[in-house]
Amino acid sequence: MVVTAARTALYEEHVRLGAQMTNFGGWVMPLQYSTIREEHRAVREAVGLFDLSHMGELRIEDETLVQRVVSRDVTRLRPGRIQYAVLCNDAGGIIDDVLVYAMPDRGYLLVVNAGNQEGDFDWIRKHAQAADAARNIGREWALIGVQGPRAVDLVQRLTPSELAGVKYYAFVEGTVADVSCVISRTGYTGEDGFELFCGNADAVRLWHALLEEGRADGIRPAGLGARDTLRLEAGMRLYGNDMDADTSPLEAGLDWTLNLEKDFIGRDAIITSRQRGLSRQLVGFKMLDRSIPRHGYRIVSDGRGVGTVTSGNVSFTLGYNIGMAYVPPAMSEPGTRLGVDVRGTAAPAEVVPLPFYKRPHPK
Repeated sequence: MVVTAARTALYEEHVRLGAQMTNFGGWVMPLQYSTIREEHRAVREAVGLFDLSHMGELRIEDETLVQRVVSRDVTRLRPGRIQYAVLCNDAGGIIDDVLVYAMPDRGYLLVVNAGNQEGDFDWIRKHAQAADAARNIGREWALIGVQGPRAVDLVQRLTPSELAGVKYYAFVEGTVADVSCVISRTGYTGEDGFELFCGNADAVRLWHALLEEGRADGIRPAGLGARDTLRLEAGMRLYGNDMDADTSPLEAGLDWTLNLEKDFIGRDAIITSRQRGLSRQLVGFKMLDRSIPRHGYRIVSDGRGVGTVTSGNVSFTLGYNIGMAYVPPAMSEPGTRLGVDVRGTAAPAEVVPLPFYKRPHPK
């Protein structure tokens, strides 16, 4: 059976702008419009515009159900605030990493990864008391990211909502360029900015308004290529690369997403894993030569394999090459020397703290 990749409401806009398109998570998405380096630098120095409409959205009204399936305590989440959490299976492996939005009507919105949308939905419904406890609304919404040091000012000029008081991991409902939106101060780039949820029918109008208003700010549309290099610099995990259903949140360095005082699916297995001790740990590393680490490359020490690169690339901001990998805990301390097997040669690398990059804050 041939499965056709889905198109977002902005597909024709990407084609019109000459984007190189790729299949990602079952969606036809822009990989890049110009070069990944140019788009990356635009986000770090000015503002970048992303189509994120491939992401999934699940609406759940039942707080008990949300509390059961996510790793954090959502009862502490006030309306208008957001938590980063994980969904785990019974063995404590990560099914997905999600954002949990506490909506003003006391319901919840879970934003999930594109390729996991159907699986997450089925998993949550499996644990629901009622068949209609969760709704998959991802195909109804578009999501546009506005990221970079000039992003907040840009969006503010297009909305009557006062955005200065919207903290990181918080949101308001309002309008942007006269389009009804959920205005969320979140992102996957390490920069400040917003992610704007709107109906599919309004996506093109909002996209055009942001491009036009942002022209003086140096706005650039940016694709998945730059999104990946940006998130890597910020030390943000990518599902399917840096974690999967066989990965414990403890191994992935996501223990801060776990509230082990409450009951959630996978909790007991995670506690057992912690008591037993970990056999591997996710670390960040920088290359000490010009070699570029890639997903799947072996980590070596004294000629033997000790781990695997999960993400790696050039750092356009820092000027050297970086990656993340799983290694034995004894080799996870910053300053530890490692080798990365690059076409049969052990290229030198050094463990460094995550994130690699932190955006400068105004004085």
